[in-house]
Amino acid sequence: MTPPLQGVRVLDLSTLLPGPLATLFLAQSGADVVKIERPVQGDEMRSYHPRLGEASANYAVLNRGKRAYAADLKDPSQRDRVLEIAAEADVVVEQFRPGVADRLGLGYDVVARLNPRVVYCSVNGYGSTGPSAGRAGHDLNYLAESGLLGVVVDRDGAPSLPVSVLADIAGGTYPAVVNILLALRQAEATGRGCRVEVAMARNLQVLAYGYFATHQVDGTWPEPGAELLTGGSPRYQVYPTADGRHVACAALEDRFWRRLTELVGLDERWRADAGQEDAVIAALGEVFASRTAAHWRRVLTGEDVCTSVVATWDEAVDSGLVEVDGPDRVRDPGPSGRAVATLPSPVSPQLRRAPGTSSYPALHALPDGSPWAASTPR
Repeated sequence: MTPPLQGVRVLDLSTLLPGPLATLFLAQSGADVVKIERPVQGDEMRSYHPRLGEASANYAVLNRGKRAYAADLKDPSQRDRVLEIAAEADVVVEQFRPGVADRLGLGYDVVARLNPRVVYCSVNGYGSTGPSAGRAGHDLNYLAESGLLGVVVDRDGAPSLPVSVLADIAGGTYPAVVNILLALRQAEATGRGCRVEVAMARNLQVLAYGYFATHQVDGTWPEPGAELLTGGSPRYQVYPTADGRHVACAALEDRFWRRLTELVGLDERWRADAGQEDAVIAALGEVFASRTAAHWRRVLTGEDVCTSVVATWDEAVDSGLVEVDGPDRVRDPGPSGRAVATLPSPVSPQLRRAPGTSSYPALHALPDGSPWAASTPR
C-alpha cells in the first residue's frame, strides 16, 4: 500500500532529539524530509559516540532516510534559499527558543505569507509566553520543574535520574507528530495551514493525569514516595533479591496480590496490606531478599501476578521484547557502506514504508534547484 504521507514535504530545522525523531516518524510514513543543519559541523548529534562512519549512531538512527543540507541561517542569502524551500513545504518543524525563528526571518508569519497551507510546528521547552519562555533547558530540567521528578524518591527522600528522556519524547516528539497530522488534516479540508506549538515542560502534565485529577477533587498533591504508584504500596514496588538483582512488583488488583503472596510464601498476617503498608513492604522485601533473581524467575514464570524480575539488556533481547536485528537497517553513506539494524518503528507496518536499508544523510551544500526534485533516499 502507498504510505499515507507519500508526497508530503517536510522541512526540518530542528536538532538533537525531539524534532528529528518526530520527522523520522513522518518519513517512515512516506513523507519526504529535508533537514537544514549548521555549516561544517551540522547537527550537534552528529558528533556523539559511538560512530557509524562520519556521524554518530544516535544521529544515524534518528535521521535515516532524510536529506541534509548546510545553511547559515544568519546569512540573508542562505536564509532566503531556505525560505524558498519552506515555500514549497507542507510542514516546517523548528526547535529554536521562542522568537529566534522570527529574528532569523523564518518565523511562521513570513513562511505563511509565502505558503498559506503550511503546517508550522514549533517545539520548545516552556512555551512562547510567560517568564520561562526564553530559558534554556533539557529533559531533566523540564521533569524537575513540572513536579514529576520529585514524585518517586529513595529512602533518603532524593529523586532519581529518569530511565529515559521522557520530556523530549513524551512531551515533545509524540505531541508534535499528533499536532502535525491533525493540522495536515485541517489544511486538507480548509486549504489553510496553521502554527502549532509543542511545549515539552507543559505537556508533561499529561503524564501526571492522576495527580491532576486528585488535586482537582480534594486539593492535594502527591506526597513523594507515598502514593499507590510512587512507593506507598507494597503492591507496586521494586524489591532487591539476594544476589543484588531486583523484582518489579505491580500486583495491584486483589487477584494478582493474593496469588503473589501465596506463591512467595508471605506470612498470612501481611497479606491484608491496607493500613499496614510500610510493615508489609518490609516483610515482602525480606522474602524477596532471601532468594536469588533466578529463583524468583522460576517461581513467577507462567503465573498471572504482574510481577517480574528486572531484566538486564541481554535478558530483554533474549526474551524478544528488545529487537536488535530487525528488518530496517541504516547505512553509512561514506566509503565503509556499513549497515546496521536500526530502531524499530512505532508506526504500524500497514502505514509505513516497506522495511529496507536507508542511509543517514551526508551534509551537502544547498542545491541550486529545488531539493524536492530528488527522490527520497533509500
